[in-house]
Amino acid sequence: MAVTWAPDGRFVRTRPERPTARQCALELLAEYGDSEENPIPVAIETSRGLLVAVLRTGRRKVFAINPMAAARYRDRRSVSRKKSDPGDALVLANILRTDMHAHRPLPDDSDLGRAITVLARARQDSLRNRQQLANQLRSLLREHYPAALAAFATWTNGLCRPEAREPLKTAPTPARAARLTRTQIQAALKRAGRQRGIEAEADRLHEVFRDEWAHQPPLVQDALGKQMLALLIQLDAACTAADQLAEAVEEAFPQHPDAEILLSFPGLGIQLAARVLAEVGDDRTRFADARGLKAYAGSSPITRASGKKSAITRRWVKNDRLNHAGYLWAFATLRASTGANAHYRRRREQGDWHAAAQRNLFNRMIGRLYHCLHKRELFDEQSAFPTSSLAEAAAA
Repeated sequence: MAVTWAPDGRFVRTRPERPTARQCALELLAEYGDSEENPIPVAIETSRGLLVAVLRTGRRKVFAINPMAAARYRDRRSVSRKKSDPGDALVLANILRTDMHAHRPLPDDSDLGRAITVLARARQDSLRNRQQLANQLRSLLREHYPAALAAFATWTNGLCRPEAREPLKTAPTPARAARLTRTQIQAALKRAGRQRGIEAEADRLHEVFRDEWAHQPPLVQDALGKQMLALLIQLDAACTAADQLAEAVEEAFPQHPDAEILLSFPGLGIQLAARVLAEVGDDRTRFADARGLKAYAGSSPITRASGKKSAITRRWVKNDRLNHAGYLWAFATLRASTGANAHYRRRREQGDWHAAAQRNLFNRMIGRLYHCLHKRELFDEQSAFPTSSLAEAAAA
């Protein structure tokens, strides 16, 4: 539900999914002088949805006001804590009338940039969902099927690999796994797509499954096996979704004009670079300077002072997705860049904890990214980390 407020006090409740409602909102804006040359700015409590997409057409500025900020503004008009749709619409209108300079409009990103944002965020969410399901499956296996955990413990992302899920489908209980022959295990690995070392791996799994393990009573074991099969169906779907979204990102991201610059940075591959671009965007006017981008990413520190007390701490209000991508970026940069590794070690020697040193490195890299995007330059190790840093790394 959205509410459009008019200066004469009228308001119109609209459901953005209805074409007539969206048209009603545009007609109301046009009635009060909205035009292509002089559009009326709009404040709304969300940055997504069909109504936002319609309002962003043309040169109109749309301001996404945080609902918590709107609640604070509401207290300026009344202390009774009353709330209504017309009152909220009036509050949003007054925010733009008095404090438009304190709020930023939605960035004017390109359609390709927005598409990459959708795909990169969906890919990240799918990975989280896949890991949650894998954790649930691991917890369930610990209750009744320890042989499976031991069999796949040496594999990276063990339970998320098809070579692990296929044998579990073939033998959902320890009793059935113990009766599997080497030929059956080899067939399961082949169905999962494994091409090398099938016989050796089948022999290892055969021995693990036939070892002596603690087990549940038969009826309970069968019930847990059925629960495990249900979880495997969900995990299969999550793994497929993550793989398909990864392919979509790999197809869309290289088409973006900023892709070459981002990929020139050490530690950034296609997937991680797409996540960074998704949060930074391609509207070069979005951030006034590199300090604004650093604050948005949560990499720069913040000072809190009151009276004689003053503290410099990390930021809590930030773009969590960009901050998480920055942590991964800084970690990968340690091996990919000699200068970055030297910078990290120097921060550790000065007393920083690991997380603080990585955050400082991310702060350095995100500032360099801002410079390269505005100057349309590729990353240069010598410019980012002067000779002194590289000399320290070589001496070590």
